Amino acid sequence: MKSAHIKQVPRYPAGWSELPAGESLRESVESVCDSFSQRIFGYHFVKLGALSNQINLSQCAIHHQIHQSPRPVAQAGVIAESTALPYIENSIDGFLLANELDFAQDPHQILREVDRCLTQSGFVIISGFNPYSLAGMARFLPVKKGNVLHDARFFSAHRVKDWLHLLGFEVIEQRRLLFSSFFMNPRWRLSERWQQKLSKYMPWCTSVYVLIARKRVWPMTTIRPKWKLSPQFRPVGASMYQRKSAGEGGILQPDVTVRKGKSAT
Repeated sequence: MKSAHIKQVPRYPAGWSELPAGESLRESVESVCDSFSQRIFGYHFVKLGALSNQINLSQCAIHHQIHQSPRPVAQAGVIAESTALPYIENSIDGFLLANELDFAQDPHQILREVDRCLTQSGFVIISGFNPYSLAGMARFLPVKKGNVLHDARFFSAHRVKDWLHLLGFEVIEQRRLLFSSFFMNPRWRLSERWQQKLSKYMPWCTSVYVLIARKRVWPMTTIRPKWKLSPQFRPVGASMYQRKSAGEGGILQPDVTVRKGKSAT
């Protein structure tokens, strides 16, 4: 598998406002993530990254939601890198990675840390940019070069799912949304009805995808063999001594065992 680690650290956005059409993008991602969060139950939920911190999960059943960011921001409660999570193993019930992998230097290490901290049936929600969309192609154009979206890595949903499968995750559902280049201000915006139709019939060219995956840990049980070892020896007849009555002098005489087919002499 090709490594996703790069030497240069990409620019990290402090919020959705630094992205083109960031508010509409945040609203679309938030609606799907909020819907997915209803499936997660437990005690602790972590929003990983500055973009995840600004996603409101009002329908999530977990009320203890931890906001973590690599740098101090308004919403962050824990300041730590995503590649070195400050949580013990099997202690977190859910993670939200809102486009966190797109601005990561080593996304593999982030997923390994998420896998380490998740409980045995924990969930992770991941959103990302589609490299085969209009936005994926527009990032190579000399348009708004100073925007942080030019540094986004645009990992495809298929590639992210391969990483999750290698770690033992099961992808439960995936949704695709938004048809936009993000770099240009459109004169008109597609309605919600057209967005749903295009997502259904042309999913490969949507700009953003959101998926939810569940960690699977298969218990290891010992398998007992159905066969038993048979002994390599057979018991044979042995001579026995019987004590005669007192009238016969009480002498021990051997009791001769007669084998089948032979006469005793």
